[in-house]
Amino acid sequence: MKIPLIHTCKRLKERGVVGINRRNAEYTLKYNKRKLYPLVDDKLRTKQLAILEDIAVPDLYDVVESQAQKKEMLDILKYYNDFVIKPARGSGGNGILVISGKSKDMFRKLNGVLMAPEELNYHVSKIISGMYSLGGHPDKALIEYKVQFDPVFEVISYLGVPDIRVIVLFGVPVMSMVRLPTRLSDGKANLHQGAIGAGIDIATGKTLTAVWRNDIIYEHPDTGYPVSGITIPSWDILLTISAKCFELTGLGYLGVDIVLDKKLGPLILELNARPGLNIQIANQTGLLKRLEMVEKHYKDLKNVTERIDFAKQNFAHGKII
Repeated sequence: MKIPLIHTCKRLKERGVVGINRRNAEYTLKYNKRKLYPLVDDKLRTKQLAILEDIAVPDLYDVVESQAQKKEMLDILKYYNDFVIKPARGSGGNGILVISGKSKDMFRKLNGVLMAPEELNYHVSKIISGMYSLGGHPDKALIEYKVQFDPVFEVISYLGVPDIRVIVLFGVPVMSMVRLPTRLSDGKANLHQGAIGAGIDIATGKTLTAVWRNDIIYEHPDTGYPVSGITIPSWDILLTISAKCFELTGLGYLGVDIVLDKKLGPLILELNARPGLNIQIANQTGLLKRLEMVEKHYKDLKNVTERIDFAKQNFAHGKII
């Protein structure tokens, strides 16, 4: 029997699930000043801000802003065996090209397919033209260090690098998940392209339930290994980085994306002023009650340590708010 829409909406409201309209009206528009959006919409500006505050990010090899710079780019890339090319103002993982190796003068993608220099040039041209940018405006191509993911993810990730999303309100980590690449997502940690989202217990850093294409799953579809019960390394460092991004940007409501490099530890990948809401499915928990609790108490929290302690005490898995 089909459940009436009004009943479904009522159940979601009772569970504290935040929808897009509510997120926009009560959080992004209310707590994120429009003038601050460029700080996170442009990945180059985000990277520069983080470096100034001594927050680790993947090394930047080159920035290509014009067609004339492409020959210089190829000369620079002779010194790197692997790297990532991404649009500075891209969204949803679109336009990201990961090169995992070389064969003579050819570039090898994650899936093993080889690209000629001309093909790589063409991809950069599309980035510069604004094909992948927000609003279709002219863009810059960033070429940066290819993260070598922490071994903890080896059995629950297909080809690409997992990343960890933390929703932060006024510097308090509210909810988190790890996005795990799959064959369907072509090795990209993007839920819309077929990656897995596994909730993370804010208090312990352990993975909880996982969602794949809106279905609850217990094993990675490509590796067959369980995705829950895995402890994320350097969890306290990761929470500290996330909490600091409030002061870094001035944005009250924020999504912080972090990768874990096996040698360098946590690195900020990007920040998002309009973070998606699938994180609630991955955690099987609505955001609303947690957000309301932070709104009520954040002014009493004097520093990063107090904000993290507050999150751990109140948002632990199984804690009834």
